Amino acid sequence: MNTPTSQVRELAERITEAHATIAVAESLTGGQLSSALAAAPDASDWFRGGLVAYAPEVKFDVLGVTPGPVVTAQCAEEMATGIERLLTARVGVGVTGVGGPDPEEGRPAGTVFAAVSTQGRVVVREWHFDGEPEEVLEQTIDAIIRLVQAELSQPHAAADTPGERS
Repeated sequence: MNTPTSQVRELAERITEAHATIAVAESLTGGQLSSALAAAPDASDWFRGGLVAYAPEVKFDVLGVTPGPVVTAQCAEEMATGIERLLTARVGVGVTGVGGPDPEEGRPAGTVFAAVSTQGRVVVREWHFDGEPEEVLEQTIDAIIRLVQAELSQPHAAADTPGERS
């Protein structure tokens, strides 16, 4: 994985400045997003943890995702809110998609849905990346890091008090 170290460091700084905590629920990325976050400076202060929910049943049973197709915006949103609740984080991230090389659930390889849940506000993005499965994963992680950075820059992401979760 070639996630730029500077991007992860910048995200770590933003999370720390916001007195936030983050948790991730991953399907497509298979733990690589968690690994990138865990390697960041002072991760033990703000990274609550991650769950690799690769099998649909894990999404349904552990995260509370509505049973049905899992390569959807709804699934990503429910993964984000589920992990935010499960690990009592201020920011929850959910990611699902098709790495390839073959399509899944009628979606072409490179289709990605990601969601960021921050204190009741959820943003969901759909991306379509090109390349081999490894390249799709790298592009996905890069895009998610940028999305979380953008969300932490929003006024609603500011903490009431350090360590408090609304």
